[in-house]
Amino acid sequence: MKCPNCGAEMKKDALYCEQCGEDIHIVPDFEPELDDDIQQTIKSIADDIWEQDDSKERLSAETQEPQSKRASYRKWIIFAVVLVVFLSLGVAGGVSAYLYFSVEYQTDRARECVEDGLYDRAVRHYTRAIELDESNVNLKVELAEVYFFKNNKIEYEYLLRQIAMDENATAEQVESAYGKLIAIYRARGDYQTINDFLLASENENVLATYQNYVATAPEFSVKAGSYNSIQPLKLTASGSGRIYYTLDGSDPDENSTLYTTPILLERGDYLVKAYFVNENGISSDIAAAEYHIIIEKLPDPEISVVSGDYNIPMDIAVVNVVADIYYTTDGSNPNVTSTPYTGPLHMPLGESVFRFICIEDGRTSDVVERTYRLNLNTNVSTADAEGIVVAYRMRTGRILDEAGHFDAGNSDMYKYQYQYVTNINGVGDYYVIAEILRSRDGTSTRTGSYYAVGAYGGELFRLQIDNNNYKLVAIEETQE
Repeated sequence: MKCPNCGAEMKKDALYCEQCGEDIHIVPDFEPELDDDIQQTIKSIADDIWEQDDSKERLSAETQEPQSKRASYRKWIIFAVVLVVFLSLGVAGGVSAYLYFSVEYQTDRARECVEDGLYDRAVRHYTRAIELDESNVNLKVELAEVYFFKNNKIEYEYLLRQIAMDENATAEQVESAYGKLIAIYRARGDYQTINDFLLASENENVLATYQNYVATAPEFSVKAGSYNSIQPLKLTASGSGRIYYTLDGSDPDENSTLYTTPILLERGDYLVKAYFVNENGISSDIAAAEYHIIIEKLPDPEISVVSGDYNIPMDIAVVNVVADIYYTTDGSNPNVTSTPYTGPLHMPLGESVFRFICIEDGRTSDVVERTYRLNLNTNVSTADAEGIVVAYRMRTGRILDEAGHFDAGNSDMYKYQYQYVTNINGVGDYYVIAEILRSRDGTSTRTGSYYAVGAYGGELFRLQIDNNNYKLVAIEETQE
């Protein structure tokens, strides 16, 4: 079959030309049954007329009727037959035209064809019925089923989409169409089409039923704009999946930062972009918001010890405590979730990096960083100091072996661990060793007993600690 508009070859039973989009209208045909009835009626009329004509001809021969009169009579008979034929054809055409414009007739014939397995003819009748009654969604549903029986996936899917978007469709018809379409796309593994299709829907029941197939852009807990305090920004998305974001205005992808905790927007300008990838691998649109955090800066923390190399232990203190102070030693920038500063800190052995910040009512200072390298001029190591305490506790019967066991039938142990090195009351530099009870379940608890070991000579003392006050107590080696 060729398109009457552009001449392109078309598929059999196609409703429109795939080349130019021209609609193909079905030309009404006489129904075979109706045509047979008309032909039989005309034949019967003609036979009756010719039979009457033969009778009259025999009669005229008997009565010697004039030849001219018989000829005139025959002409009238022929005219009558022709008139009857034309009238019959007119009636037939009128009936056929009436049936062509009858939704009920076209629908009944379509259903009869379906029952007889004549799916191509059923398609023609359903198509005509829909042309006559475009708002009848039931006809579209029935036609879609015919295309399903014909295994015509393209037309089947096309009709389901029409039904899903038809404002005349009932809720049941819409939800059924969505369910069938999603089953088709899911079988193909085409989850992105499912996502796009559902996002175009305004049906809340459908969206609620198939929300796991939808990837909507993340929502921001803080509106875009200017603020004069730190803003904790939360990103949320419906369904299970992952959120990725950037803070520099670049488009995020799966190599960007994975959102796990609220983003602290501190002083400065931010262009936050984020998108959501659900558990089916469907990506949402990118959400974006711009923030300007304008905060009056607090004074920077003043640290008592400058960065540098040291060979004696130093205590690190903040001189100007004007607000809450937080610090880190792992190289990260401190914030309100970092360790709060409560008093002087002991400089660790080896290299260490301290970062401090002041925070109050959403205002912050700049981050202050100090780097220290502490190396004592001694041959007594921290391990030596721990060993000195262990040996002492074995001699006094506190523990049975170097592992720290104190009861042969018990797997609990006392451990003696180095804490820090510090100068005590100007007397000297000492390693501070804590006694720790390690239970069989792996938990560790400080017993409250401390020891001080001379950093240069290995002298051993009990150590009493009250806040930041230290007292050295001489050792008396008595059996416990």
